[in-house]
Amino acid sequence: MDPPALERARQTALRAAKQAGALLRERLGNIRNIDYKGAFNIVTDVDRASEQLILEILQAEFPDYGILAEEGGAQAAGSGRRWLVDPLDGTTNYTHAYPFFSVSIALEENGRTLLGVVYNPIADELFWAQASRGAWLGEKQIHVSSINCLASSLLATGFAPGTKESPAGENPMRQFAALTATSHGVRRDGSAALDLCFVACGRLDGFWEMKLSPWDTAAGSLIVQEAGGRVTNLEGGVFEMSTGHILATNGLIHDEVVAALGRARREAQNPLAGAGNLEKSEEIR
Repeated sequence: MDPPALERARQTALRAAKQAGALLRERLGNIRNIDYKGAFNIVTDVDRASEQLILEILQAEFPDYGILAEEGGAQAAGSGRRWLVDPLDGTTNYTHAYPFFSVSIALEENGRTLLGVVYNPIADELFWAQASRGAWLGEKQIHVSSINCLASSLLATGFAPGTKESPAGENPMRQFAALTATSHGVRRDGSAALDLCFVACGRLDGFWEMKLSPWDTAAGSLIVQEAGGRVTNLEGGVFEMSTGHILATNGLIHDEVVAALGRARREAQNPLAGAGNLEKSEEIR
């Protein structure tokens, strides 16, 4: 993708994210309709309105680009390029007027993410990254933290809808207990895109979650990598957006987190082996 076209795409994505974020702020506390996508997954009229606004802006500028958006907006690519859009990441928070949610927009070309934008409407923080150009918060370049041991790290995670039905080896509550016992603390904030941006700017040292969708991680994972961090699957291998299992850290604690998650997985499959570690996790930080 040539530089002028990519710059135009960046400006368009920034504009779409800001306008959608303004809509989310305006409608906060004024949801008119709540539906369910399955037993646990919420969607509101605000999600749909935000998505429609974003897609109108993107398609007006780039009509031949594909679309993959959370609330059903889809269009085949005629150019090898595709937008990945989450119009409201943190819908459960939003329905409770809990002020932690975001707008996430990414652009990929032939499977490679070129651009990522995440907007935090409440704090008016616009995170973005461009491949090989670094990661930014507004006009300030950002970098991951320099914390180099898990014991001093602050982490975040998230739990997918239907967590209680997860197989033993993929039980996020077991992971949460294990990492709480071995870190400075674990937060569960409810917006994967924002958590990834917080890793990128050093507010968090690491984040992991399972069963995410491509629109949840496309923008944030690029922002972490461009900020100097490391993004893999939970075993430390190549991160595949299609699987939805992601671990993002400042890089310095990555191997320790991989090891801790591995222990949690083994202990979940053999609970008696991990009883001692679970007792330690009662000291919730």
